[in-house]
Amino acid sequence: MEQATPEEVDRLLYFVSPQRKADALKYKHLAGQYACLKSYELLHQLLAEKEWILPDEQLTFEYSEHGKPALSSHSDIHFNISHCKSAIAVAAGRDPVGIDVESFRNPTVQLLKYTMNDHEADEVINSLNPEQRFTELWTRKEALFKYYGTGINHSIKDILANMPDTIRLDTAVSIEKKYALTICEGIS
Repeated sequence: MEQATPEEVDRLLYFVSPQRKADALKYKHLAGQYACLKSYELLHQLLAEKEWILPDEQLTFEYSEHGKPALSSHSDIHFNISHCKSAIAVAAGRDPVGIDVESFRNPTVQLLKYTMNDHEADEVINSLNPEQRFTELWTRKEALFKYYGTGINHSIKDILANMPDTIRLDTAVSIEKKYALTICEGIS
């Protein structure tokens, strides 16, 4: 995200599909435009490296009723994108995948009550770093919702407790940049 400059946004606008250009320009702030454009570039690079798309192919997206993106011309490729003020994350595979990255956030009591079950809320409150612990749990929940493609719903408090053994969540934390990232994928 440190590369979010007007020059870099201009460069990326030239590279992306007209659809992604329109999506990026909906953001009023430079950081939002950059994150939208850069995530497209990173996804394109990842898919081209895996030889799942042609190097000069432009990607167009379609969206499910809950907003989960899919590639219009490659129904066999699953991907997910996330960004925050500190990082951009992209994941892709042949099976469903979810990813979320969030900057550390100090949760209010109301937010804890809405998003966490009693055990998770206690974990956050009793943690040496409540902002970090909340963000770790939040990214795990959101990556799982993105994996399912349902959007965040009423099962938010217990989604982790009810997660089947056929799904894996991997979480990483950057203490220096103050963000947590979780990727969710199926286990074969």
